Amino acid sequence: MVVDDHPMWRDAVERDLQAAGLDVVAVAADGHQALARFPAARPQVVVLDLQIPGPNGVEVTASVLKTDPSARVLILSASGEQDDVLEAVKAGATGYLVKSASREELLDAVRRVARGDSVFTPGLAGLVLGEFRRLSDPTAATRDDPWHPELTERETEILKMVAKGLSYKQIAERLVLSHRTVQNHVQNTLRKLQMHNRVELTRYAIEQGLDEDD
Repeated sequence: MVVDDHPMWRDAVERDLQAAGLDVVAVAADGHQALARFPAARPQVVVLDLQIPGPNGVEVTASVLKTDPSARVLILSASGEQDDVLEAVKAGATGYLVKSASREELLDAVRRVARGDSVFTPGLAGLVLGEFRRLSDPTAATRDDPWHPELTERETEILKMVAKGLSYKQIAERLVLSHRTVQNHVQNTLRKLQMHNRVELTRYAIEQGLDEDD
């Protein structure tokens, strides 16, 4: 579903998505149209401009995800301002591209967001992670602690074991968890840290000193 109040831009995005073999099940020119058409269309991904006639993009994001939590929202906005990015992410958007992005970047972002990945225009991912680290632990900025408090205690515990070279099976046995549960925790950690595989995760954890004994 494509939501944008500029007809030429909306048509161009719709055309690009369709040309790439993606199904555009609905389009909308403002927040009211988007919310009215969303329940029947049930798009997997909503490509949404922030600056649309009310309700605005942040409000639409929150509303569509309340209606269907499995939907994904990719913001496509002219603004790369910190406040706009953070408000969108807090509302539930899993991706944010500025409109200077290329056609290929848009198509790649739509596909990745559909798979559940978080996708941001270069430079914005660090901003988002940094802000949420600050919000989740206001004292983090004032102490010498490289760790990211957005990870749960269990995720941190498993990451420490990954850093020490333990296999998923060994971790599962130590923590009396199923192999699948350990895998799920690792996947959640990868997503939160914007990483792609266990190699990156292990390197990061070692850099943070998580392979050392407490």
